[in-house]
Amino acid sequence: MVNPTEPALEALVDAECALGAQGAALTLIACGALAREVLAVIDQQGLEGLRLVCLPARLHNHPEQIAPKVAEKIRALRAEGAGEIALLYADCGTGGALDALCAREGVARIAGPHCYSFFDGNDAFADRGEAEIGAFYLTDFLARQFEALVWKGLGLDRFPELREVYFAHYDRLVYLAQTEDPALDARARQAAACLGLRYERRFTGYGDLARFVSEQSER
Repeated sequence: MVNPTEPALEALVDAECALGAQGAALTLIACGALAREVLAVIDQQGLEGLRLVCLPARLHNHPEQIAPKVAEKIRALRAEGAGEIALLYADCGTGGALDALCAREGVARIAGPHCYSFFDGNDAFADRGEAEIGAFYLTDFLARQFEALVWKGLGLDRFPELREVYFAHYDRLVYLAQTEDPALDARARQAAACLGLRYERRFTGYGDLARFVSEQSER
């Protein structure tokens, strides 16, 4: 695997890209928002023979486009002679379209409705569902990108009164931390203050993502 520089790593978020050789035994198709975490898991586990292909994270703004884009990428990879393919996307608002695609194409997908769930551990997240019905979640990625994707993305920088509309039913911000990073903790805490929400931090590490990547590499 290639270890990109920090600027290059940030660029993976919103640009389609591929890291690793075309002849890799396993190709992982991932959301660009997970690029940093997937590379960390591969490095921690010392995995080799993998290729990481990222689709732009901005597809989350249009979840109806995710399954068609993934299908297009699967076809392109197979045309290149790719071997095993696994999908590092949760359902991500596709309403089951990704599961239907995976069934048709014979591709494994990481389980879970969204990345908050599989980082926390899908079973643990489901068990907390009722207790955390008023929680707004951040991951490491969202802590880094809060200003761009949430504050400015929702127009709160221009229309701060919208905060009371968008977050009227939230009572806390829960930062699901993949890493022990005081700077990200500070960013997440500031995000909670900006939204007027109580702050909680839960260290999850890479959760089910690490297990899924390991299982797929063993295949």
